[in-house]
Amino acid sequence: MGAGKSTVGRRLAKRLGLPFIDSDSEIEDAVGLPWGELFERYGEADYRDGERRLVARLVDGQVRVIATGGGVFVDPQTRQLLKEQTITIWLDAPIEILAERTGRRDTRPLLKNGDRKDTLERIANIEREAYSEAALHVKSGDGAHRDVVETIVRELEQYLAGRTAA
Repeated sequence: MGAGKSTVGRRLAKRLGLPFIDSDSEIEDAVGLPWGELFERYGEADYRDGERRLVARLVDGQVRVIATGGGVFVDPQTRQLLKEQTITIWLDAPIEILAERTGRRDTRPLLKNGDRKDTLERIANIEREAYSEAALHVKSGDGAHRDVVETIVRELEQYLAGRTAA
């Protein structure tokens, strides 16, 4: 949460000339409720189940940039699907930056109770192992989003060059 997946994803898609999809927005459009309300109303397990089905549809077909919810890659089934059919990117930001960014709006159900920074640290500790399986690991800090996009483009070029050489 707060790593910049949607903002960086939108800019990356534009830079690469690809369509952009935000999985949270897709869920909202399909159900007609904000994702935070869905999460609170139906719980994390049901939300993640719907998210898993949506991601399976999004990766089947057209090449595009997809920003997924923060917990998507933790689900073993979804992670395997993404690793098999996409190039996955872990946007890794320090907890202090995540806390500042997520504090700008009160739309994240997992952060509504308790200390924001402690909650983010706990979530990061749970997710870090799964995220380490992403094809690319890009550090995202408090710099400009365009810098993160350019880093991703360079990493993608190296990754794809390595795959064609093999």
